[in-house]
Amino acid sequence: MTTSISGNSEIELAIGGMTCASCAARIEKKLNRMDGVTATVNYATEKAKVAFTGGVSVPDLIATVEAVGYTAKEPAPPRTAGAPEGGTGRAANDELRPLRQRLTTAVVLAVPVIVLAMVPAWQFAYWQWLSLTLAAPVVTYAAWPFHRAAWTNLRHGAATMDTLISVGTAAAFLWSLWALFFGAAGTPGMTHAFELTIARTDGSGNIYLEAAAGVTAFILAGRYFEARSKRKAGAALRALMELGAKDVTILRNGGEELIPVGELQVGDRFLVRPGEKIATDGTVVEGASAVDASMLTGESMPVEVGVGDAVTGATVNVGGRLVVEATRVGADTQLARMAHLVEDAQNGKAAAQRLADRISAVFVPVVITLAVGTLGFWLGNDAELSAAFTAAVAVLIIACPCALGLATPTALMVGTGRGAQLGILIKGPEVLESTRKIDTIVLDKTGTVTTGRMTLLRVHTAEETDERDALRLAGALEHASEHPIAQAVAAGATERVGALPAPEDFTNVPGLGVQGVVEGHAVLVGRERLLDDWALRLPVGLARAKAAAEAAGRTAIAVAWDGEARAVLEVADAIKESSAQAITRLRALGLKPILLTGDNKTVAEAVAAEVGIDEVIAEVMPEDKVDVVKRLQGQGLSVAMVGDGVNDAAALAQADLGLAMGTGTDAAIEASDLTLVRGDLRAAADAIRLSRKTLGTIRSNLFWAFAYNVAALPLAAAGLLNPMIAGAAMAFSSVFVVGNSLRLRGFKALY
Repeated sequence: MTTSISGNSEIELAIGGMTCASCAARIEKKLNRMDGVTATVNYATEKAKVAFTGGVSVPDLIATVEAVGYTAKEPAPPRTAGAPEGGTGRAANDELRPLRQRLTTAVVLAVPVIVLAMVPAWQFAYWQWLSLTLAAPVVTYAAWPFHRAAWTNLRHGAATMDTLISVGTAAAFLWSLWALFFGAAGTPGMTHAFELTIARTDGSGNIYLEAAAGVTAFILAGRYFEARSKRKAGAALRALMELGAKDVTILRNGGEELIPVGELQVGDRFLVRPGEKIATDGTVVEGASAVDASMLTGESMPVEVGVGDAVTGATVNVGGRLVVEATRVGADTQLARMAHLVEDAQNGKAAAQRLADRISAVFVPVVITLAVGTLGFWLGNDAELSAAFTAAVAVLIIACPCALGLATPTALMVGTGRGAQLGILIKGPEVLESTRKIDTIVLDKTGTVTTGRMTLLRVHTAEETDERDALRLAGALEHASEHPIAQAVAAGATERVGALPAPEDFTNVPGLGVQGVVEGHAVLVGRERLLDDWALRLPVGLARAKAAAEAAGRTAIAVAWDGEARAVLEVADAIKESSAQAITRLRALGLKPILLTGDNKTVAEAVAAEVGIDEVIAEVMPEDKVDVVKRLQGQGLSVAMVGDGVNDAAALAQADLGLAMGTGTDAAIEASDLTLVRGDLRAAADAIRLSRKTLGTIRSNLFWAFAYNVAALPLAAAGLLNPMIAGAAMAFSSVFVVGNSLRLRGFKALY
């Protein structure tokens, strides 16, 4: 999809062939070197967002990406709401199938190779030849993506994790071939020596097939699970599009006709019955009702609408029958614009650089330089070619990071597994680095700090009026209404007084409330204006209670029967019991909380005061939530965002760290980095603690994975690499990494 703005064009390219974040950085750097081009490449979504002037064409951009060694094409247009999903799921599976096949091959063949090398008692007469037969497909077919990426890196003078894996596994395999065919390793009955002595050797009796096969299998496993997580990057957009109505009842030629929502045109009039979603943005031309817009705007209160009022697509009609005239359809609707905001936020979000790649960028050139220097040193000192070559290859073999393949996957597996037990879902390793840097946490109000549903909080009664009578009569009448506030009153009354009587002569008064007869009493429940129509006035005490409730941002409902105003009911979106404690714990982690909501300022400030938040940003539309996050980031803050609604999805994607309440919408969950399954805000603090601890474990794993190998490099360069020492260093570093990761199982939540 290409758009043009004031002579400049913008395009999104689907990029293929990237294996790590440094690949994205390389493509981005190459594109930005072109005149008139500004590009952002996202490794997670595999997309490049490119702005360019008229002097550059799309084929030029694609050719530039291909010249770097990757593929580029214009992505397929997004599926519209209601369209059949077709092969979306199958396409994702097809994309993962080659990697899954390589992983299966590597695991099935590498396990016996590793077992034979580690258990001398099982090393029968020709075990080394069986190991070669099994390891060859692993090092060639299964490891081919690493070799291909290493070649691409070499052509561009770069080094990444792929380079280290390719060089290390190739060196181990090629040396094993030489030792088997031209050295002493192919002799029947050969076993790996078990002495821990250091002695100079020509290496002709040593094979390292288990290192070559094992590293390949370990790292392929990590790549597969990472790729599977990346496939979900577009799920937020699909979840947003699924929110819209699929079909709409259009009024045409004096009758009703059901058509797909995609066929709706501007100016068409369509019918919305109670409980149905509004098909698209429009204006009410007939009827009056309450519309639940909380999923899009964050407003906890349903909005009363009538003739001439604007309504938004994907919101829910919870009251009467409406006829709406469509004013915006397709890509122009608010829902579609929100989907575009999410996509922009995802593409603009800088992908976290893989820790292993950072280390590899320095470690690989150093190791290769050391290997070449070792070869030159030995040859320069009149050593035999076999001894010099043995020392040089030994440097490459000992540098092959057996434990590095386990460092990130094991810590992530244990950390995410423990998180899942505690109701915390972590999406991937790149998320962890964000948790270390955040200093500000923005909290959506509705559904995050509050329950997200209307609740009966308090009952105020006039003198000589029994609270149970007020609840029974008001609850009975409200039970017959579909309005969310009425349902809150009915639910609260049922909870406090039990079964409710059935009303008679029930009448809904649009925009004001309800009236009817309950147990012989003429009952009115609703706004004060409804009582005014019957010339009824609230007593002084009830009038004060109503004013205080409204000042606190709550909805006050008047109740009258038998010609007297007798009660005021307070209804509001109740604050979760755990929210105040959660704010305290977030502050203890060094985070500054900010309350951000589309609700009115009075309500927001009342909620903030109760839970201990000092800064409030209220009456914010969905697109403005993204701008608020951007503004905070522009001030140099690292921002985490916690939300649960569709209106939060774009802001969650824009934030440095997005946390979604698992009780929220699919769009919010898919756009986030962390999901809190239980919907308890205290889990946000635990999620950040667990993520930081997991990141610390990965960092220590990476350090020790390299440290053992680096410590043995001088021995290798000196030609003193005993195969047992090499094997022990690799085995011990792997055991250490696994053990260090398993410590995460002891992580405990604070509630």
